[in-house]
This record gives sequence, structure tokens and C-alpha cells, in this order.
Amino acid sequence: MRILVLQHLASEHPGNFREVIAQGGHTMETVELDEGETIPPLAEFDALLVMGGPMDVWETDKFPWLHGEMAVIRDWVGAGRPYLGVCLGHQLLAQALGGEVGPMDAPDVGIRQVEVPGDDPLFAGVERLCTCFQWHGAEVKRLPPGGVALAQSPHCAVEALKVGPRAYGLQFHMELLPQTAEDWGAIPEYKAALERVRGPGSMPQIQAEVDAAYAPLLSAAQRIIGNFLALAA
Repeated sequence: MRILVLQHLASEHPGNFREVIAQGGHTMETVELDEGETIPPLAEFDALLVMGGPMDVWETDKFPWLHGEMAVIRDWVGAGRPYLGVCLGHQLLAQALGGEVGPMDAPDVGIRQVEVPGDDPLFAGVERLCTCFQWHGAEVKRLPPGGVALAQSPHCAVEALKVGPRAYGLQFHMELLPQTAEDWGAIPEYKAALERVRGPGSMPQIQAEVDAAYAPLLSAAQRIIGNFLALAA
């Protein structure tokens, strides 16, 4: 398959997902929207993967290309085509299809465990308490019409959502590489969120959490992306 990847920041890429995608013989084309790149004709692609970013869905005046991206998402998912959104990509899915996204009372940053449904094919073979990584200050406040919440946590009411049979959003991050947290900690918007909830100088603690939990997170991540590719095929 050919997979179109929409990115909003160079360091928010598919990460460990790339290994499973390559092993399956699939190819990716990445569009860096924040750098002004344009989305190619959608008919050339079989699946859409939309990553995270430091901007928010309501910042369309500052990032006018969000309008076009949400129109693409709306058309793609409306046609029943396979979609996986992560963090901002999850929020864009909800917003583009008529839901609502807004600020959280406090950002959520760090390793977490989110209970995922055992009966949904995206999470087949994944432990019900899925080890994941959070770094976000916005959340889905209202599901889009036809959307189903698949997971929630004490921090966030919609940790995962599904629209139709093959469109998914994950508020949490599964795509991490071992160095991802440190890369994100260098981004001013992310550093501010981190220090708001964890205090100044907390990056070493976050990295220690990632190091300790990376093995189960990677195992679950590779199951999830493998399941998505099977659904897309």
C-alpha cells in the first residue's frame, strides 16, 4: 500500500511505526504542512496517517492550511477510507467531522496506561491496559456525529475514537522512539506544557519514565499499527 503521512512538525513523525510499515512492504509519502508543502492527489494513496503537532485545531487564523487539511480528512473519512490520527491527528478527525475540541483544565504529560477495548480490531492482541505516552493540552470535548469513544482516562474523556469501520483517532502517543521525548522537550510549546504540570527541570524525569516503560509501549505500538495496516488492506 501507499500511505500518505501528514506532519505538522519535523520531530512528530511516524517513529517506530515506520519499521512495521516497511516490513509489510508498504511505502510512505510525507507532507510537512507546517513548511508549506501541499497535499498530493488522494487517489494515489491507500491509507492516511495524520501525526501530532504543537498547533491547536482552532488556530486557523495562525495556520490557515488547517482548513484544507480538515477538508481532506472530511472527504477521506466520508469515503470510508482508512485513517489513523495521533494526538493532533485525533483532534483533527473529531473537529473535521463536526465534533468539538478544546483546552484541557491542565495538560497531561508522561507515561500512562489507558484501558482499550478488547473487541475492536485496532487493539487486537494489545493488553487491555495499554502503556502509552501523553503530551497534550487539548482534548475532544464532543464526538462528531457517528463517532464512538473507544477509551477514556481520568485525565481525558476521549482517549480514542472511531468513525465508521476504518477511521481511528488516538489521543495518546504510541509512535515513540527512545529519543522522542527529549526531542519534544526542546519545542517551546511542549516545554511550557511540561513545566506547567511537572515543574521546571522535569525533562530528565519524563525521559526516565519513557526508558522504563519503552518495551511494553513498543510492543503495543507495533500491534496497533500492524492491526491498522490489516484493516486498511
